[in-house]
Amino acid sequence: MGRVAGMKGKQTVWDMVRSLGVIGIVVAGIYLFVPHDEKADPTRTVDYRVETLTARRAAPYPVAAPVGLQEQWRATSVTYERKNANAWHLGFLDPEQQYAAVEQSTDTSAKYLAKVTQHATATGQTQRIGDLTWERWDGEKYDALVRQEQGYVTVVTGTASFDQLGALAAALEFKQGK
Repeated sequence: MGRVAGMKGKQTVWDMVRSLGVIGIVVAGIYLFVPHDEKADPTRTVDYRVETLTARRAAPYPVAAPVGLQEQWRATSVTYERKNANAWHLGFLDPEQQYAAVEQSTDTSAKYLAKVTQHATATGQTQRIGDLTWERWDGEKYDALVRQEQGYVTVVTGTASFDQLGALAAALEFKQGK
């Protein structure tokens, strides 16, 4: 009787191994034969209209959001944090797949500017965009265009070129809600 039980245990293990092998073959077949695009872009695009309206009602400064950017610009992140110095953030991938962001806050400290520009520093140069003059900041990771206003700061920053940062800055519309 002990011998039969031992054989039955070995058969059960062998059946399980065969089942796992069959499942593995089926999964491999599905992977090979179901089409998948390895060049597909996993970046999620966000709609920032509602957050922009909300931020414009809540912020103590005119909130900047772009109008009329080319279709190739894709918004990837948006936040407004009233409790965090009224911080407004709107991130994009530009047409060249580089990162660019609009950052605004009532925190105008050097610490805040270092954080949002990834430690870029002022070059002493300015850039006129539309009716506004922006300071040019240069950094190892990010470059930036910075405007310091009474009580708040606006930064356009990222890995994008100064030309693309300028295009984003040119598209900005500054508004406060009612």
